[in-house]
Amino acid sequence: MAENLVIVESPAKAKTIEQILGKNFLVKSSYGHVRDLVKNDKGIDIENNFQPLYEISADKAKVIDELKKLSKKAKTVWLATDEDREGEAISWHLFEALNLDKKNTKRIVFHEITKTAILEAIENPRFIDMHLVDAQQARRILDRLVGFELSPILWKKVKPSLSAGRVQSVSVRLIVERERELEAFNITSAFKVTAEFLIDKKAVLKADLTERFPTEEGAQKFLEKLVGAQFKIADMEKKPGKKSPAAPFTTSTLQQEASRKLGFSVAQTMLVAQKLYEAGKITYMRTDSVNLSKLALDAAKAMITKEYGKDYSNPKQYKTKSANAQEAHEAIRPSYFDQPTVEGERNEQRLYDLIWKRTIASQMSDAELERTIVSISNNKTKDIFTATGEVIKFDGFLRVYMESSDDETKEETASGLLPPLKKGQDLPLVAITATERFTSPPARYTEASLVKKLEELGIGRPSTYAPTISTIQKRGYVLKEDRPGKERAFTVLTLKADKIKHDQKQENYASEKSKMFPTDIGTVVTDFLKENFKEIMDFGFTAAVEKEFDEIAEGHVKWAKMIKDFYGPFHKTVVQTEKHSERATGERVLGIDPVSKRQVTARIGKFGPLVQISDGREDEKPQYARLRMGQRIETITLEEAMDLFKMPRNVGQFEELDVTIAIGRFGPYARHNNMFFSLAKTDDPYTIDLDRAIEIIKAKRQADIEKVIKTFKSNDEVQVLKGRWGPYLVVSSQNYRLPKGTDAESLTLDECLTIAKTTTPSFSRGKSKANDKNKKIVAPVKVAAAKKSAPKKKSAAKTSKKK
Repeated sequence: MAENLVIVESPAKAKTIEQILGKNFLVKSSYGHVRDLVKNDKGIDIENNFQPLYEISADKAKVIDELKKLSKKAKTVWLATDEDREGEAISWHLFEALNLDKKNTKRIVFHEITKTAILEAIENPRFIDMHLVDAQQARRILDRLVGFELSPILWKKVKPSLSAGRVQSVSVRLIVERERELEAFNITSAFKVTAEFLIDKKAVLKADLTERFPTEEGAQKFLEKLVGAQFKIADMEKKPGKKSPAAPFTTSTLQQEASRKLGFSVAQTMLVAQKLYEAGKITYMRTDSVNLSKLALDAAKAMITKEYGKDYSNPKQYKTKSANAQEAHEAIRPSYFDQPTVEGERNEQRLYDLIWKRTIASQMSDAELERTIVSISNNKTKDIFTATGEVIKFDGFLRVYMESSDDETKEETASGLLPPLKKGQDLPLVAITATERFTSPPARYTEASLVKKLEELGIGRPSTYAPTISTIQKRGYVLKEDRPGKERAFTVLTLKADKIKHDQKQENYASEKSKMFPTDIGTVVTDFLKENFKEIMDFGFTAAVEKEFDEIAEGHVKWAKMIKDFYGPFHKTVVQTEKHSERATGERVLGIDPVSKRQVTARIGKFGPLVQISDGREDEKPQYARLRMGQRIETITLEEAMDLFKMPRNVGQFEELDVTIAIGRFGPYARHNNMFFSLAKTDDPYTIDLDRAIEIIKAKRQADIEKVIKTFKSNDEVQVLKGRWGPYLVVSSQNYRLPKGTDAESLTLDECLTIAKTTTPSFSRGKSKANDKNKKIVAPVKVAAAKKSAPKKKSAAKTSKKK
């Protein structure tokens, strides 16, 4: 047994560190958090100064047992979890759960998994920083209180199974408000004028007119003035310029750039970055610091000088813009600058390449540019056309890397590398075009631009961005998807050879790629929370809470007082809202049904957004229809709503029987001969035709034939079928798993009946399948969990006492 036991969070990290430390050190993983707030009630003793009640997670019982045995045999236990608040809290939970002795327990932290960093950490151990633990606990407790008290309100006032969260709710608010900005945006058009001139009978020079014309008539009159005009270069101005490299990556800037350059989601970026960190290839990936260590600066300088020359090296230390930056970490950088590439999965290689280039570029010289502005006059009007060009005199950091931009509305201008020109030079005109251009509304958020906005507002921290964005999508408040654009016509006027030509052209606009759209339920929940919980939904208040967490981490504020100050007013609002607020459905009156003359409304129902025809009388039977994909309560029209009531649709006959299309509780389907056939996600129930419906019916029939492995003539209630996870047995409408190693094709009827007698069925088939599934699978899981947690509450659950 090794004298030293080192405990980290992940097996991959453990493996890397064990290779560095050698035989005297045994490195084990806790597999993340080992304790959490008890699930019963809030897990917080509110009356006892908000003391948290913890229990060992059910899936970590064996891990804790093993670590206890190993820790008793070790002379020294080294807690080497991550260096942020979350990591500090994991170390404290391990200390408590393993009943470690402070005398032989040491806490070590390192920003990179390299031999130098780890040996330096072992030479400079400390104990657990309870200020950091308190900051993490305060966040966990506050978020549990908000979630446990707000969610039941939403169940009663909006819809069952909803949830709310301190950071997730303001994130959804941003997306809802951006959508409303887009809906309210008034698109206007104007004509942009561009001229093309021939230089030396071969090169073409493009120049723009600064003025834009709001109408086609204005653009037409302008072009008429320039019929027969002569053009020349009135002035040329050269201005030196420079471009500076971006700072090294923080968590949020890495997420943004990986989204723009690699197409990664925020969660994917963090997953890949964690693998790189745990393999010792990059520094810690959760940081809001742009600082680089002296060692890193020297290594970068050496690399740049060797590969590109001393003129390209310009060492600099960047300052973190965020006033609330957490612990003094380094930026995300390569562990070894002399490794431009690494082995591993393709996405690991791509992300590492991005990190390496960004870090190296940050320590390189500015790019030196020369910008030329050419002013072109004419003999008919005083209007000036302008051409701009840029020449790179010294590429500097651009030799390695150029940062991307989120700006989707940036318009092309007549610029680029200019041909040789001189003042007074005559310019033969090729053509002048006046093109109709439309204003663009604010762009919808991508995951990365939402992270950027949250960071600007001071909401959340590096460790919270990815889980927040994942949560709002899992809860169904936000959809991330691509949407096709729309077609629109635009006008182009062209002056060429002293003649003006009019053209009508088509363009695609408003196409969306991986954008975040609010759902109806997300919108209704946002409005309800904004009306009743103004502080929780206030950006400034949420940012102020983050600052208080920072102050707790620094030891300036006591966590319990901070929670108490928050909880008092918050709980009072919860009680008042539960008593006095109206149910929120987002209901919107669309108009009157032209046939029945009853009112048509759109609202949130038990199973989601719907439209309803009803006068509200108790004796009437309302008509309901679900909204289609892409339709929203706030924007659906009466005409669109009436189309939804055309279900079920009879699309024709197949095998002399009707084929009807309808939408049920579990989605759209085709019905034929009293059989039901689910439509694919790509099928629109409102437009699907008979040919496609027959294709679906035939495909399902074939799948059913291929599903049957064996049947028995003497007992048609027994079948051996092929399922999603392999062969299984059906006896009297009950499903049974086959024993391991069973040859499904050779089973006899007696063997099948024996299996049915000696095995518990998985779930019932037929009409009551959903109900039986709930009874046999969901309920036992809940009961088992309750039984397991009961004894643990006495032994494992305990109150964390604060000194």
